[in-house]
Amino acid sequence: MRICVYCASSAKVDKVYFDAAERLANEFIKENVEVVYGGGAVGLMGIIADTIIKHGGKIKGILPKFMVEVEWAHKGLSDLVMTDTMHERKAKFMEDVDALVALPGGSGTLEELLEAITLKRLGQFVKPIVILNTKGYYDPLLQMFDKCVRENFMNSIHLEMWKVVSEPEEVLDAIKNSKPWDKGAINFAAVT
Repeated sequence: MRICVYCASSAKVDKVYFDAAERLANEFIKENVEVVYGGGAVGLMGIIADTIIKHGGKIKGILPKFMVEVEWAHKGLSDLVMTDTMHERKAKFMEDVDALVALPGGSGTLEELLEAITLKRLGQFVKPIVILNTKGYYDPLLQMFDKCVRENFMNSIHLEMWKVVSEPEEVLDAIKNSKPWDKGAINFAAVT
């Protein structure tokens, strides 16, 4: 299995987020999951990479060249793909993966997650999306999605495009139990 992980690069977040990221990386190692991630060396990105590398797991970083130039790249990666733009990077995150997992993060993580959800709504990306809601981090976003449905900006079926879990140990089961989705989703993407 190959899973893309979206997560923070901030080194100043609460330790609970680092612990959850490390536990998730250990779950991936146990199940021989190959991880695709943002290629960074610090924050939750760094702990995911450090843990997987330490235990001999498979990890691939994808980073735009301008971030490599400012030395944001993880030096221990044997597989680092450099892109010209952030747009290209995001597209590569979704190539040949079996699922996406979003850990807590800032604007970059939110943008990546929302783009994936939008593409799934349009039937352009049909793989499972799992939100790891450590310490209720994503509660406001999930409330916003509920509001989107209540106010008819989205159909209620669109709330089935992702699974939400609280613990890293629940992620792989959530992927396995995700509702099947297909390219025909574009037929009910609009709220009419």
